Amino acid sequence: MSIFKSLAARLPGMQITPRTAVVKKPSKASIQTDAPDLDRLLVIPVSKEPREEQLRSYHFNQGQFLARQERWEDLSILVQNEDTQRHASDGGVPIAEPLCQGARSDVVALAEHLLIYGKPEENRPLTEAIFALEGILNEYPDNHVIATIVALAHLDIAWAWRGTESTRDTPARNLEAFSLHCKRAQQVLDPFCGIELDSSLLTSARCALLVGNPNANDRVADDYEDLIDLAPQQQRHIRALGHHMLPQWFGSYGSLELEARRTASRTQDIWGAGAYTWAFFDALLVDPACARVLDIPFFLEGMRDILERSEDQHNANMFASFAAVSIPNAAKQCGEDLEAIAALKQIQKSAQWIMSDHLHELHPLIWGHAIEGFDNQARIASIDALFKQGREKANQVFVSLFGDQMLKGNALIFTPQGLFVQQA
Repeated sequence: MSIFKSLAARLPGMQITPRTAVVKKPSKASIQTDAPDLDRLLVIPVSKEPREEQLRSYHFNQGQFLARQERWEDLSILVQNEDTQRHASDGGVPIAEPLCQGARSDVVALAEHLLIYGKPEENRPLTEAIFALEGILNEYPDNHVIATIVALAHLDIAWAWRGTESTRDTPARNLEAFSLHCKRAQQVLDPFCGIELDSSLLTSARCALLVGNPNANDRVADDYEDLIDLAPQQQRHIRALGHHMLPQWFGSYGSLELEARRTASRTQDIWGAGAYTWAFFDALLVDPACARVLDIPFFLEGMRDILERSEDQHNANMFASFAAVSIPNAAKQCGEDLEAIAALKQIQKSAQWIMSDHLHELHPLIWGHAIEGFDNQARIASIDALFKQGREKANQVFVSLFGDQMLKGNALIFTPQGLFVQQA
């Protein structure tokens, strides 16, 4: 039996899916008893499984299946083709990424499971699984796709050890394990150059591994510039740049703003001003104080440019929930920082025009993610609960922004041509 089939059999009750937001039970205070009749007055299609989620799930399952069948050569060819063609979802996720994530998911899920429920350092199945991955690497020593899958498996396990808490709150042995797995991942990728191979997947993995390099500060901006120039249409890389330019990693607020402007200039033909906005998207939620250096008009211009270029409702839902849900939550973390709070409130106001001008299909899963600040390191509790929570939060926002019209008996009809208001 394949080691990967064996892993799946050992943990039959474990859900192996891409990580996403934790679902929290809504508080009683959030339930409105005097709200308008939304079933009658709010007219907007609701998608339970948007195309973006279908696409990610399909390729994740495809990668997982090929790994369990030990069809590594087939997987490698598939990933390399997707990477070379720069195929990505409408949400900017490179197709090669969920394929690779699925391929390493059994090993990573086992590590995460044991860290929660067992003693991973004493567990033979995890050791066997890691050795199995290393063995595959030995079978394909010149294959950069296999190397990337193995390196990213080590990085995922490293993060499972470290968690998302600050370094001072993380046990020393966890930090040591984090460092060891990061070092091994770097060793695996050392023989390969993403630029020479024209591989944004490999270059992205190298950028992700900067977190384990204590000397990364001097090279992070240049490494991300190389990555973004390889795949400027894939906004995931621009978002990662912004995150890593925060003071808690490799930069400062000033360097974050500078790199956001430089990236916007280099990608103007693709995103307009949008790269400036993408660079701050995650950064604002991770460290809201960076709003102090934000050029608000430029940020909002970038948001409009992104939405005007979007062919799918994914970005409309993401930016609407970002402005209406994530940003107000971020503002609560600012304490007495009035400058940052004022900037965030200006972004929050954009929710109204985003929903009026661009939203015509509701994706509750995105709104559920927005409640947790689009934290990709958190875990799924329940897709159904996440959907329900996101739907409830979106409804609250509809009532907050457009409730006065509904209380007058007007129906809100969200269409591709914009919002229409008419007597119900």
